Amino acid sequence: MPEAAPTPAVIAAGAPTVARQDEVLTDEALVFLAELHRHFTPRRDELLTARAARRQEIAATGRLDFLPETAHVREGAWQVAPTPAALRDRRVEITGPTDRKMAVNALNSGAKVWLADFEDASSPTWENVVGGVISTGDAFRRRIDFTDERGKSYALRPDEELAVVVMRPRGWHLDDSHVLVDGAAVPAGLVDFGLYFFHNAALLAEQGRGPYFYLPKLESHLEARLWNDVFVFAQRHLGIPHGTIRATVLIETITAAFEMEEILHELRDHAAGLNAGRWDYLFSLIKNFRDAGPEFVLPDRNAVTMTAPFMRAYTELLVRTCHKRGAHAIGGMAAFIPSRDEQANAVAFAKVRADKDREAADGFDGSWVAHPGLVDVARESFDAVLGDRPHQKDRLREDVSIGAAELLAVGSLAARPSYEGLRNAVAVGVRYLQAWLNGRGAVAVFNLMEDVATAEISRSQIWQWVHAGVRLEGAPAGRDLVTRELVRTIAAEELAALTEELGVDEVASGGWQQAHDVLLRVALDEEYVDFLTRVAYELLP
Repeated sequence: MPEAAPTPAVIAAGAPTVARQDEVLTDEALVFLAELHRHFTPRRDELLTARAARRQEIAATGRLDFLPETAHVREGAWQVAPTPAALRDRRVEITGPTDRKMAVNALNSGAKVWLADFEDASSPTWENVVGGVISTGDAFRRRIDFTDERGKSYALRPDEELAVVVMRPRGWHLDDSHVLVDGAAVPAGLVDFGLYFFHNAALLAEQGRGPYFYLPKLESHLEARLWNDVFVFAQRHLGIPHGTIRATVLIETITAAFEMEEILHELRDHAAGLNAGRWDYLFSLIKNFRDAGPEFVLPDRNAVTMTAPFMRAYTELLVRTCHKRGAHAIGGMAAFIPSRDEQANAVAFAKVRADKDREAADGFDGSWVAHPGLVDVARESFDAVLGDRPHQKDRLREDVSIGAAELLAVGSLAARPSYEGLRNAVAVGVRYLQAWLNGRGAVAVFNLMEDVATAEISRSQIWQWVHAGVRLEGAPAGRDLVTRELVRTIAAEELAALTEELGVDEVASGGWQQAHDVLLRVALDEEYVDFLTRVAYELLP
């Protein structure tokens, strides 16, 4: 008997209808998603179980160290695959969601790379997931434009080299309830990767511009191995030459920081580099060591700069690791958003410039910005060090020697949690979640571009401070001890201030109460929720 044709994934009955979805949700694409799911979801599930077991081990011992069983990888002589021409120069990368306006602005920005974000800068509504595949596909075919509500038009600049696109799918921990195979939801990362790859891989390979990916939230080299196997399978399935894919891994979890070389080794045929993701890294530190004692209690998030000793250890180890193995080292985010206040801009630009100067001097090959207005500032810092060279991989940083103690030296910080820091965590958390629940994942809050990592570290710090019984500096009388009651009081005051600012009708109709409730749930529940997006996702269309 002839072999039965593979059955496709199905779109859940409750999924909203999205304009032009038939271009994306083709029978062939849905068969590809189903094949990815059947081949790789069981291993994904095992790795999530392994994550939980490792977290329990950290909780029991209060320790984390480099893996003895992979010492041979760290000590071996090997290199990642040579960097393709389109990714050799990455001195400035702009990040942002995949809506049409952002796509045009990012591609026109003058940055070398656009991180087209299906993850933390995108609220994963079904419209955003499908729409992101449509807008990136249109961009690759130079047929994308956009007109806003004021009638202002946005279009790609003709005959100019556009930013190279590096797409970031969602992490392994999330499922997408809109896509089902055999009655089970497909991992969200496979949905994002699969639809994007299926529709764009051949074209990007022909153009010599990909497909390229950023991989978020990895917690071990075994999770990198899974992605590598996905790449091998996908390339073979669609007839794309092995090694065409290149992936840059975000080292944004504390466990991954202890496995950088192993992660690059697993992906070595497909590896492009590593990136230092600041806010998620701090979130991961709190998550894993939240009950490990007072030495792991972080101060206000804005007090933890990249010059903190344990952050310096992490970034310098990342540069050394990358250059030792022939990979790019990409620095962190400049999240400031230029405003009409020239004095405030001058102060902020000076801070951004100092941050980018430090990264370039430390050996990074490029860095991130969140707004086109910062592209020139970052470029100047890297131009001053690189000149006409595309990168500085020749700087091996053999002077760097980092051990577990340096990576975990959180207690070396002089700053302490403050009352203003608690108020800011509540205010930013509520504001961000309100936008996310309304379909916007990259949000300007207090002149900074915030994404999901913002809400994660805000609610995690609140949880940690409550459970550690933290005493706040600069607190009014009777408000120095962090308790659930104090957090609820501050949250109620924040909601009242928003009502006065926006009006009763806007607060009632805009989902502000819902955002307030979600923040308090994930910040104050006795059990710590690994990812707030798992809770909030249930409220999205």
